Amino acid sequence: MPIIDKESWDKCVIKNSDPYGGTCCAVARRAMEILDEEPGDFDAHKLLCRADEESGAGGITGFMAGAAASMISTYHSRGEEFRAKWNIDNQIGTEGEKANESGGTLNPALVTMEVKS
Repeated sequence: MPIIDKESWDKCVIKNSDPYGGTCCAVARRAMEILDEEPGDFDAHKLLCRADEESGAGGITGFMAGAAASMISTYHSRGEEFRAKWNIDNQIGTEGEKANESGGTLNPALVTMEVKS
């Protein structure tokens, strides 16, 4: 798979060798393989769901999906394309567009709360 920084990806996998982090890595790895095998257009959400199923992860959480999306965005040669689609697919308002402008990756399990004083 066209990983843009294999040394950094390998470190990420080692640091995430626990069952939770390892599952995120396994799903991200399968998603990156799919991006390599099928170079055309894709739906980022469906691609990650497919990677979850094909990797045998067994149904990842929303936070895990966001972590895997971030890994794909960071380490794959098509990461920027994936990140932009992921952000738009997972936005509720305009936060995906804002994340695309800033270079961030949305995590659908994170909540932003306004504190009133």
